[in-house]
Amino acid sequence: MTQQLTDIIKAILQGSGVFFIVYLIGYSTFLFLAVAVGSSTLYQKRRQIKMKNTLMQDYYVPVSIITPAYNEHVTVVETVKSLLALEYNIYEIIVVDDGSKDDTSKVLIEAFDMHPVNRPVQYKITCQPVEYIYESVGEKVPITLIRKKNGGKADALNMGINMAGYPYFVCMDADSVLQYDSLGKIVHPVLENDHVVAVGGTIRPSNEVELEKGRVIKYRLPRNILACMQVLEYDRSFLASRILFDKFNGSLIISGAFGLFKKDTVIACGGYDHTTMGEDMELVVKLHEFCLANQIDYSIRYATDAICWTQVPETLKDLFKQRRRWHLGLFQSMTKHKALFANAKYGAVSLISYLYFLLYELLSPYIEIFGVFTIVLAFIVNMINVRFMVMFLLIYTGYSSVLTLTAFFSRIQTVDLKISFSDVLKAVLLCFFEVSFLRFAIAWVRATAFAGYKKKKLQWGRIERKRINLK
Repeated sequence: MTQQLTDIIKAILQGSGVFFIVYLIGYSTFLFLAVAVGSSTLYQKRRQIKMKNTLMQDYYVPVSIITPAYNEHVTVVETVKSLLALEYNIYEIIVVDDGSKDDTSKVLIEAFDMHPVNRPVQYKITCQPVEYIYESVGEKVPITLIRKKNGGKADALNMGINMAGYPYFVCMDADSVLQYDSLGKIVHPVLENDHVVAVGGTIRPSNEVELEKGRVIKYRLPRNILACMQVLEYDRSFLASRILFDKFNGSLIISGAFGLFKKDTVIACGGYDHTTMGEDMELVVKLHEFCLANQIDYSIRYATDAICWTQVPETLKDLFKQRRRWHLGLFQSMTKHKALFANAKYGAVSLISYLYFLLYELLSPYIEIFGVFTIVLAFIVNMINVRFMVMFLLIYTGYSSVLTLTAFFSRIQTVDLKISFSDVLKAVLLCFFEVSFLRFAIAWVRATAFAGYKKKKLQWGRIERKRINLK
């Protein structure tokens, strides 16, 4: 190797070192602030509840609950039963069967004694046509089943919006269960401010959790190690960044598993985009851009205490499939709304939220892989202090683990969940592996997500389902 080439490599490595130090300091600072703000927010809410200093609901916002389903015969009946157990007065349930190839419609019709009806559909948002409509008789609230031609999840949601009879709608997955008080809590921001156009709920893994009429009667960490690590990951994500972004109306993601939206605003901006994989994030980013561009006074909120329990993947195959889809959806949403990038007229949404998702979400897997490459290159040219590098990685892993555990135990404490001592040990031990191994494996999957994505970009994301543990 020539001296000139060696000097070039050294210059590249030195520049890379400075970049990674700045990058990690930025991310570590954000994570610390996010967890600190999230924990403080949960603590304050907990104190308000104990002091009874919370908004008392004397009236209800009418809500349409839209549940898109594709081959969900294993879980869809339990999901609808859980919705009937909600402590809320005025709502309706709309299940949209997006051309399932299994018995999704059949099991619903039989379970709730549904009958065919002729109802006109006003296609305010374009979607695939209806095949048939069934309705229930004698249930607590109206249940409508719409069977339509297959068009994807976004298309099914648009059909549900067209059929919704109330001014606000909730979208949720057919493998999920709402906690008994979640509907009442997710509408609180709407009762406080009529400019709210969307509210995100909190998603928690339901694997191994026992629920009775929407109430947790037994909580324990999943026996499946992969699912257990996702519990830690979910609590860190929902406690940290989402609460922090909520402080300045900067949330860019509302999970497709549980979110509340103002129907007329969603219709005005075109509804869900059926050409993207991440229809949930794309809608939220579109709402920001639409309202800011049209100078509409709006707010997008996050309800920390509105909880939805959902199944998470228990195999690496299903997990990697899910995360590829999420990353592609992130890419499609950000490129489609690239006008938000470094554009001062969009305020904090552009200068903070969009920039964060660009650097620490969309580009992060490629930056991490480049970091590994520079380590190997530095080792080849003998420019690396192995002892220092190992110590640095251990410090960073320990720091991330402490913040993850802070988020996890804050969530456990503030929602009155009790876990066994063995689960405490499991969380502490698996936290290290989630930070140091699973995160890097997912980073590789996200970095290679574009392989063959055009072929499958409109397909439903499928993972293996298990019957929901309801009593």
